[in-house]
Amino acid sequence: MEQTAALRRFARFFTRRIGALGHLPGGELPLTDGRVLHDLANGGETSPGALVEALGIDYGHLSRILARFEARGWLESRPDPADTRRRRLRLTEEGQAAFRPLDAAANEAAEALLSPLTAEGRERAVSALGEVERLMGGASGEVMLRRHRPGDMGWIVSLHGTVYAQEYGWDGRFEALVARIVADFLDDHDPEREVALIAERDGQRLGSVVVVRTEEEGVAKLRLLVLDPAARGLRLGARLVAEAEDFARAAGYRAMVLWTNDCLKAARHIYAGRGWALERSEPYEGFGQQLVGEYWRKEFEPAGA
Repeated sequence: MEQTAALRRFARFFTRRIGALGHLPGGELPLTDGRVLHDLANGGETSPGALVEALGIDYGHLSRILARFEARGWLESRPDPADTRRRRLRLTEEGQAAFRPLDAAANEAAEALLSPLTAEGRERAVSALGEVERLMGGASGEVMLRRHRPGDMGWIVSLHGTVYAQEYGWDGRFEALVARIVADFLDDHDPEREVALIAERDGQRLGSVVVVRTEEEGVAKLRLLVLDPAARGLRLGARLVAEAEDFARAAGYRAMVLWTNDCLKAARHIYAGRGWALERSEPYEGFGQQLVGEYWRKEFEPAGA
């Protein structure tokens, strides 16, 4: 009962705070109408049944909303070619034009709720919302890649330290090495020639990869490829490497290099599968272990070849 009461208390609190998002400019649309308009604007062509399922509203209520949209010239309806008893729906240009200022106003209202928070507070709030959505079964599960933001690079250091200590027994000197790499990147970052990519799903960071300059002309270095254990099995490592390669090509590099260790089997499999060549190996003692370091390289095809 305590858990039920806590959930209901949070629902009341959040409904009060989020209420501003349901009152659109000029009072034109009630909240449910706005939700329907949003789904029509962002989901492409759809059906009444799909809207009922996605929004959890009564079919009769939806029909009245759709009739209002049609009367305003916002909505087009046509028979479904697969079943003429059903309808396909999409917004007209007028409907899209009506949605844009409402969407902008909703974004401003959401930003107003977040603006009193610190950067760390915003990250924590968004992460917590994503976690609730995942636990309640409503998360989309789509993984996005983005450039780093404040706080991301510290997370990369922390994740490396945790994963490599737990899974390989590496000591704190490895985390210190990662921290130095990150510090160098932030101190002398060239956004045209370097990038740190973060994989994220519903506000939760899942992995990273970094591309940096080297002293060799036209050659970039791939660094700091790491995945949260929760992200394994998504083929995310290969996606991050591919995106890093695409960035390097677009930035004008002719080749990439990397350093890794022979015990990192999953990463080595990705590199080999994407055409990287192992150039040399060197045994060494480091991070409290006996290891074999490896140097890999990938040459890019000349443009137009």
